[in-house]
Order: sequence, then structure tokens, then C-alpha cells
Amino acid sequence: MTVEQVTAPDFWLTSGYHLLNENEDGSLALSEDYLRAYLKRAELAPVEESCANERTLHASLLDDPFQTVEAARLSSLADEDMQHNFGVFLGFRDFVQDAGSLEAAYLAIARGKAPLAVPPLFVDQMVHAILRNVLREVGDPLRLRAAELFFRDQNVSTEEGIVMLADDETVEMFAETGGFGSLGQLIKEANTSLRQVQLDVLHEDNSALYWPRSDRFDTVIDFRFLQPANDAFCRVLEAWMAHFLDLTVSVQPKPRIDDERWTWHIGLDAEATRILNALYEGHEVGEAELEQIIGLFEMHVKDKGALSPAVEGRPIYLGLAKTKSGKLKMKPQNLLTNLPLAAEA
Repeated sequence: MTVEQVTAPDFWLTSGYHLLNENEDGSLALSEDYLRAYLKRAELAPVEESCANERTLHASLLDDPFQTVEAARLSSLADEDMQHNFGVFLGFRDFVQDAGSLEAAYLAIARGKAPLAVPPLFVDQMVHAILRNVLREVGDPLRLRAAELFFRDQNVSTEEGIVMLADDETVEMFAETGGFGSLGQLIKEANTSLRQVQLDVLHEDNSALYWPRSDRFDTVIDFRFLQPANDAFCRVLEAWMAHFLDLTVSVQPKPRIDDERWTWHIGLDAEATRILNALYEGHEVGEAELEQIIGLFEMHVKDKGALSPAVEGRPIYLGLAKTKSGKLKMKPQNLLTNLPLAAEA
């Protein structure tokens, strides 16, 4: 059946969620319209220089996105880049279709069991759609903005002890063009000053502004300990674990890890993994590295017997850290692959 819109305000149209089909278990399955959206992207859409075979293939796939395309048909395309692009699209299509759902395909990628290399952009788009499904009934804009960390790189500002997260692509766009797109780039190249554009900081009093702008990714959140956005991120982590692993977990922010029986931790990005590993192993970690950590969390798994005996009943610490250049690239798959489950012990 087709995914139905619920009573909460709509959001994230760019996720493609509205084009997908819903399986009986609530997971998301490919649809013809979802694949057509990929075919309309610049990487696959014909241009003036496209050969006749490319145009014919593209039109045929738009008509029947699930049709079989033989290797000889791909090799008949004059542009080798387009041969590659169509090959990537078709491989991704077949992989997700065989997996049965976006969720199953994502788990296979996370666990290193995918039969092909899936481009990082495709993986982020999968997470975007999956989270739109997971959070479909959420009415808290702060929670939705916090969820953007799962699939959108963030630009981190930590001046004067404040931890502000802004969408990195949006920040770069404003830095390059002042938010005016190609026109702004022309103005910049002409050495003309652009008007200063301020991104809105989302908080509880103005959170409603998120709904009409959810696909613009142009709001900022204060991610400091005990701030609403920090807590909202915890609720997204809980929902992520429930959806993928059918686990009931409780996640709470932590200002630091003070635990002589520290047993397990999961870095939610590469830098946090490196820093937490060093701390756990007793290595000296400099102040500059500690300042890279922008979020610590304590997770408890409430399902008895779900974790391996060595970790059962113990808190699992989670961490987020910015790079030295002030970027945050979250790896939500770490939560699914680095948890010491009893079934995998």
C-alpha cells in the first residue's frame, strides 16, 4: 500500500518518502515513482549532447523503472560516464529491490554485506527517507532538526562555550553566494558585497518556523548539554534503535563520563570513535581533542537479555565530535553495528 500522510504537519518532501511504498511491517519499499525521481536527477537526465541510445534508455526507464537492462544496452551509450551512472542506478535499484526494503538494504550496507558499493550520497538519501518514516508522527520541530544530523553534514561553532550546529551545505552556499544561488556567485565574482544572511536559531518559542522550511535545511540548533535540541537528539536515537533493532532504549545527555566500570562505548562519528577509544584505553588525550567532543550520551538497553553478558545492565556511552576543521559527519550505522548484542556474541 502507498504511504499515507498523517495528521502532523508535513515535512521533508525531498526525502522521497511520499513516493515509496509501505510494507506490512512498516518498512519502506521501492516504487516506480521513487525510481523516476532518481532518473530525473542531473546525473541521469539527458542533455543536448546525449546520444540517441541514451535518450531511448532514459525514456524507457521512465516508462518502466523496474525493467531489466542488459549490459550490452549500457555499453551502447556513447558517453562512458553515463554508462557508469546508469550502471550505479540499476545496481542500487536491484540491490534494494532484492533486499525487500530500504531498511534491510541499509542494514546490509552497515554490516558490510551489500553485494555492491553504494555511493555515500545514496546512503544518506536512504537514511533521510527512513527517518521520515520513523518520525512520521513527530510534532516536535526540534526533534526533526536534530534528526538532520543523521543524514546531513553539520558545521559546528563552539565559540564562548556555545555549541551551534548549522547545515554545512547551507553554510557553504551562503558563504559562496549569500544564498542567491548562481546570481550570488556572479555578484561575488564582480566583487560586489552580498547582503549578510542570518540563519535562524531554532528554539522552543519559534520552532513552528521549521515546518515550511524543513527542506531548506537553514535553521541552527544550540546543541549544548541540557539544551532542548540536545535532548531531542536523544529521542531520535531511541526511535532509530526501536525501528531497526526492535530494542527499547533510554538515552540521556551526559556532561562527562565518570565511570570506573566503563564497559562499552560507541562513537557516532569517526572523530568521536577515535577519541573515546583513546580515553577508554587510558591514553593521554589533549585538551584540544577533548574540546572536539560536542555531545556525550548514556544509553541503557531495557530489553533483558538483549546484550552480551559482559555488557548486560551496564550503560553504553555515546559520543559526537567535530573534526579539527569544525565539521560533523555522523555515522548512524555505528549504533547498529557496534552494539554488543547477545545474538551476535
